[in-house]
Amino acid sequence: MKSIVKWWASNPVAANLLMIILLIGGVVSYLQIERESFPYVEVPGAAVNVAWPGASPQDVEEQLVVRMEEAFSQIPEVRRIYAFAGEGFGQVAVEASSGADKAQFMQDVKRQMDSINTLPPAAEKPQFRPFTSQNEVIRLAVSGEDSVTERELKRFAEKTRREIALLDYVPSVELFGVRAEEVSIEISEQALRQYGLTFGEVASAVRNTSVNTSSGVVRTETGNMQLRMRKQADTQKDFEDIVVRQDPNGAVIRVSDVATVIDGFEQVNLLATVNGKRTILVQAMSGPQMDIVKMSRNVHEYVDKLQDNLPVGMTVTFWDDQVDQYNGQINTIARNFFTGLILVCFMLMLFLRPIIAFWVSIGIATAFAGGLAFLPLFGVSFNFISIFSFLLVIGVVVDDAIIVGEAIHFKTEEGETGLGASINGTTMVIKPVIFAVLTTMIFFAPWMFLSGDMSEFTRAISLVVILALGFSLVESLLILPAHLAHLKPVNPKSRIMQVQKTISDSLIYVANNIYRPLIIRAISRKWLTASIFIAIMIMCVGVVGNGYVKSVFFPEDESDQIAITVELPEGTPYSRSTEVLKQIQVAEKSLEEEIEADGGELIENWYTRSRDNNILALVKLVPPETRSLGAKETAERLRELIGEVPDAETINVEYRDNFNGPAIQYVLNATSIEELTAAGDDLMEKLRSYDGVFNVVNDMESAAEEVQFDLKPGAEALGITHAEVARQVRQGFFGEEVQRLPRDGQDVRVYVRYPRIDRESLDFLNSIRVRTTDGRELPLETVADLRFETGTNRILRRERQRAIVISAEVASEKAEEIRKDLREEFFTDFETRHPNVTRGSIGASQGEAELMAELFTLVLIAIGFAYFLVAVSFKSYFEPILILLAAIPFCFCGMVIGHLIMGDAMSMFSILGMFAAAGVAVNDNLVLLDYVHRLREQGMSGAQALIEAGTRRFRPILLTSLTTFVGLLPLLFDQSLQAQSLVPIGISLAFGVLFALFVTLFFVPALYAIGADIRRNISYAWTGTKKPKFFSTFETA
Repeated sequence: MKSIVKWWASNPVAANLLMIILLIGGVVSYLQIERESFPYVEVPGAAVNVAWPGASPQDVEEQLVVRMEEAFSQIPEVRRIYAFAGEGFGQVAVEASSGADKAQFMQDVKRQMDSINTLPPAAEKPQFRPFTSQNEVIRLAVSGEDSVTERELKRFAEKTRREIALLDYVPSVELFGVRAEEVSIEISEQALRQYGLTFGEVASAVRNTSVNTSSGVVRTETGNMQLRMRKQADTQKDFEDIVVRQDPNGAVIRVSDVATVIDGFEQVNLLATVNGKRTILVQAMSGPQMDIVKMSRNVHEYVDKLQDNLPVGMTVTFWDDQVDQYNGQINTIARNFFTGLILVCFMLMLFLRPIIAFWVSIGIATAFAGGLAFLPLFGVSFNFISIFSFLLVIGVVVDDAIIVGEAIHFKTEEGETGLGASINGTTMVIKPVIFAVLTTMIFFAPWMFLSGDMSEFTRAISLVVILALGFSLVESLLILPAHLAHLKPVNPKSRIMQVQKTISDSLIYVANNIYRPLIIRAISRKWLTASIFIAIMIMCVGVVGNGYVKSVFFPEDESDQIAITVELPEGTPYSRSTEVLKQIQVAEKSLEEEIEADGGELIENWYTRSRDNNILALVKLVPPETRSLGAKETAERLRELIGEVPDAETINVEYRDNFNGPAIQYVLNATSIEELTAAGDDLMEKLRSYDGVFNVVNDMESAAEEVQFDLKPGAEALGITHAEVARQVRQGFFGEEVQRLPRDGQDVRVYVRYPRIDRESLDFLNSIRVRTTDGRELPLETVADLRFETGTNRILRRERQRAIVISAEVASEKAEEIRKDLREEFFTDFETRHPNVTRGSIGASQGEAELMAELFTLVLIAIGFAYFLVAVSFKSYFEPILILLAAIPFCFCGMVIGHLIMGDAMSMFSILGMFAAAGVAVNDNLVLLDYVHRLREQGMSGAQALIEAGTRRFRPILLTSLTTFVGLLPLLFDQSLQAQSLVPIGISLAFGVLFALFVTLFFVPALYAIGADIRRNISYAWTGTKKPKFFSTFETA
């Protein structure tokens, strides 16, 4: 290895060209790499949706969902099956096991779906959707004045959607808050009786008349001629002119004579507005192969051009653009990075020569440029996670260059000059530098092999860290020595260098006169020293265990919008939904008036949508730097102003950007719905007993009232059957679909049925006639008994059993405390009371538990690999324990102490920061013990070598820790919203390396001395030869 270092150090042209290539590669990659807010994720799995118009949830479950579950369960790679049955709709989600091939699994799902030959005839073609993390990137509001009809607004919004979808870098575009078009041919019962018609006769007339079809080809000598029938109705008049019946005497009955044709929209109550104007939202979604910056620029240019050609009464405005958040994240990280880099460079100038500080800083940029250049080859985009990863690894990257630069500086202080100092200084630390980088790579490798929807996030982190560390190794061992091989002697007359030397000498003074006596005491009282550090570690574990430092899985990021959702019971009149919507709007106006009265700003836009029994309100806030209240305070105040909604099943006011569902969720499974309901009530009662828990609900609370039919005795004798009654009632109320019209790329359904006013009246059931095959018309009430029952409007299934989900909102830092209490104090008795009910976690808690279990296993494997690597290198079983296990647990202590001091909750990002800190700690431990080995090879005793190594290597060990800590100070005190999710990693990394500094300087030497005495005692017991104690050979005089 020395020969390689020597070749590169003596060939500055090669070193400079390599550096330039890496820098250019980084710039080119930066200009061309994909840009997105978060990685686009596709995980093995699929959701299969099947529509069955008019079917009840029970029918969907029995005839669709159960059969699909049975077919999908035959796929070997299936890990979990979730299912949902609703009104006219069924969905089965199939999750694949870790490592399954996404494309092959999707093909298996489609093949199994095709194998089902017992689906209901009225069920529509299944729709397959792979599991992806598609996010909204840009949201436009297409609004219209009162003079603009709903059809005009929808057609224009659809046109806008199609045109934006054709722009470069726009993966897909969707509409939100829109009703599907529908043609309804409405025939009253009176008209059917007056003309002696049936729904079937009218439907058949429409099907047979409204036709577009090809009838073949006439092949003549002069050419071929297509034969076609083009009579498909498309307008209201077209349908009204269709002939239903024609008598032999020439009398004609047309649709217009017996029915009213309404060319309108599906029968869904919907009102969507922005700032009081009817609005449809156009959403540009994320996808693979995208560039959020270019996407935003293209959409902005399109909207700017559109403004000059807008239809009268319509406006198009930007509601949200994620490029603003993306740029904010980039600017925040860049600001913290460059500020930290300047501070690091300043510190190095104080304690090393300015030219060394300069080249070390250039080395950091070179390492990052090299890593960035190779990111596209591994499919990693430039996003929040990858940028965050560069910040994560900066501490270790700078340490490699510092150690090499300081070693060369150390050699120049000993009198060596030029190329010799550069080569000897580099080779002196080459072993600890290489193994520090390798062990840190190993620590981060497990994140690359995690499964699930977090895989792309953790994979990006691992790849960025590994690439940056790899190129930091190349830069510090091959490029930096060439730059420092031409160090000129210090000019003793330079005032700047005199000041710098004074400061540098002060560090050496501290090492010789303060640290040296302390390490002598630490080694002489090694058991006391070790006990103090172990006691601190135990205390830190106790601090976390007793809740003095809270923990959350992910830090809460405040969003720039507030989402208010209210769900009313199924069947609630739409008038009640509009009342609740008005209540929310009044609360918003009151909040605006409060803020304006104080001269502040808060709300930029306001979107509301009421759809049947669901109400949604989105409050877009002004930028963080100008708003008068934070998102959390705004959400809390809005909830107060909204007041009580006594009939609401759920009310949620959400302000978080990374909300993944309620903090506490449990799923209960059972075959009996009665046992399932009783168990759900039991668990909900317990959850409500905890302080701070609210919105305790289950997904079966909403029940629908339904009318059930039973044939009267003797009805069969009249030719009336259950199926016939159900068919005719369905024709009238749900409608018989007669065809689908192609319009603007969508299918418009055409139904024949009763008028809407009749379909919305229970009294009308007494007016219905059931028609027999012989032409008789019998009142429904004469052939069937009607009764009212309570039905289910949705059915959830998990692992092929009926299930209910119990969820509760709670402050995220209290969630684990409540889960622990439920596990230890409640669920044992719960399982005794409900033996036929199985329980499991779902949602966020399930994902957290699975991820942590998988990560724990992979980290243990990584530690094993790192131990093997260091043990082979140092030819010792014991020293890898000093190097690795003295780093990781005590970086945990630093993480805990840091979060306790800063008052922040620990999160998943904190763990990442801890591993990065462990990389710095391993580096320092390797530097110390490698120098101990060198001194012992020169004939020093163990104690003397420890003390000399600690004293001589005090400067690089101190500098690596302090530069990392100082470099992170800007992040720790950054108050911007974009920085808040990054603060936990900064706390863990900064305080982890700071605490690890004392571990390296005192605890590791003490453990080394303890290990030496243990070996001495084992040797004495084995050989009978007594050797002197470890410290007795050291002369203090």
